Amino acid sequence: MEYLQDLLAAVGVMLNGIPQGLLAMSFGFASVPTALGFIVGAVGCLALGSVAPISFQAETIVMAGSMGKNMRERLSMVFFAGVTMAVLGACGLMTAITSFAGDTVIHAMMAGVGLVLTKLALGMIKENALVSIVSIVVAALVYFFMGHDLVYTIILSLVAGSVAARIAGQKIGENAVSEKMAAIKLQKPTFNLRVLRGALALACLTVGANIAFGGITGGMAGATQNVDHLTIYSGLADAISSLFGGGPVEAIISATASAPHPVGAGVLMMILMAAILFLGLLPKIGKFVPSQSIAGFLLILGAVATVPGDAAIAFSTTEAGGTIVAGVTMGVTAFVDPFVGMLAGILLKTLFGFGLGL
Repeated sequence: MEYLQDLLAAVGVMLNGIPQGLLAMSFGFASVPTALGFIVGAVGCLALGSVAPISFQAETIVMAGSMGKNMRERLSMVFFAGVTMAVLGACGLMTAITSFAGDTVIHAMMAGVGLVLTKLALGMIKENALVSIVSIVVAALVYFFMGHDLVYTIILSLVAGSVAARIAGQKIGENAVSEKMAAIKLQKPTFNLRVLRGALALACLTVGANIAFGGITGGMAGATQNVDHLTIYSGLADAISSLFGGGPVEAIISATASAPHPVGAGVLMMILMAAILFLGLLPKIGKFVPSQSIAGFLLILGAVATVPGDAAIAFSTTEAGGTIVAGVTMGVTAFVDPFVGMLAGILLKTLFGFGLGL
């Protein structure tokens, strides 16, 4: 019975990742090479006894997909950010970075990312009003009446949006490209100021996500998640996936942590996802699912699950000028990017610390 619970948890989290995988495809990331990232994650979790698996994460996908001028720049941003994070984790610097930035800046940055997700979700209404609105309405109903369960929220809103598109006779999946193992080809990274800025923004976002999501997942398992370990294998997964054209795979809040065998359930989830990607099934699923059907999940994740909680923590600070630091970090993150947001927050925090603030 315990192993059945492990399997159900793994399948549930895998289903949660599929729509976000489709989101990654909509930004041009290839699905088959991303399987390499999941394999790295499975090996990392197993070797380090980690309860925090990695998967498609909407926040990072949106950030990486929207900052690059072209696909090569997007892949390069993910690659350099992944290498940077792996080095930080290997050197045990994640704890030091967190302490230096402080809870106010970290949580305000995450709240700013939540605003980015909200903006993206609302922007989808202009692209496909019917599918987006149906998805948003169903997501809200499911989330608030089914115990704030994000797995049910994403699955049911996705299905509702897809069904609405079918009933309306909309053409779906015209841009879905079939992929095979031949899709795994080395993509030479490029480097310029835009790539540097994007890589730093992704690294800052990953710092916050690893701390927040890793901590929550560890708590669900009744264990203390080593954030440096998580940063090592998630960084390597990003670097290897992007090096061959795949998308980012990051820390998530995973229901596998509540399974009887959290490490095994997490590893099983990543293996199942890798198999789906290696077999080229994700693009085929994309032929039945409009990309705007994820609007509801993005809105709930951003405006409901991320912004209120992180903003509340950020603005509850008692530090000198703390509310100003939180507000500026959150706003700059939302309107520019996480790196500039974190930088602005740290700078203001330093000024107030020296008594130079108003």
